[in-house]
Amino acid sequence: MAYRVLVVDDEAVIRARLKGYFEKEGYEVLEAQDGDQMWHEFNRQHIDLVMLDINLPGVDGLSLARELRSKSHVGIILVTGRDETIDKIVGLEMGADDYVTKPFELRELLVRVKNLLWRMSLVKKAVADSAEQEDPNDNIIAFNDYVLELNSRQLSRNGEQIKLTKAEFELLTAFSLHPQQVLSRERLMMQTSHRNQDVNDRTIDVIIRRLRNKLSSDLFVTVHGEGYLFAAKVKD
Repeated sequence: MAYRVLVVDDEAVIRARLKGYFEKEGYEVLEAQDGDQMWHEFNRQHIDLVMLDINLPGVDGLSLARELRSKSHVGIILVTGRDETIDKIVGLEMGADDYVTKPFELRELLVRVKNLLWRMSLVKKAVADSAEQEDPNDNIIAFNDYVLELNSRQLSRNGEQIKLTKAEFELLTAFSLHPQQVLSRERLMMQTSHRNQDVNDRTIDVIIRRLRNKLSSDLFVTVHGEGYLFAAKVKD
């Protein structure tokens, strides 16, 4: 079954260009020119990935990305004409998985889409395999006052739910499975659905900053020059 991609851009030429290219590559492509049309398409059928322009009329792409991430694990690639590092950081903090700048090469965008969908499928398969093969109690990780449920992707503290984005859940899972160990950024990157193309990529730092804001900040220890250490003692 072909992956279904939703292109959200107020420029008809760009939508047509992306639709034509990705349909030739075997994808099913839907279009939307603003947030209202995006939600119309998103709510009436399954969407695997959203290519989302930041500069949209009405509600901007960053706000839409944040709302999408709060409701879904859909893949999100932000597309924008701005090439400032701060824009990338803000985009990732809003829950986007990747970020491309106009003008972009279609082949590069295709590689990013393929890579993101591949990583998402690996995470989905790993969770499914775990649910089939293991005892339900083996999919619960407890540390301090927190309980992380791997099958349902839920985190709670003293019975109160804490919302996590897909990337936050993936990273917290990697940490909780390797407590008291220093994990490099490269190793952590392999546990998420993000790409690690740039030497100065700050994706992991952004996600950890978000986790520190949602959990006890002292759980995540920065080991300069090496990576991060999860300081919690995980209970059997």
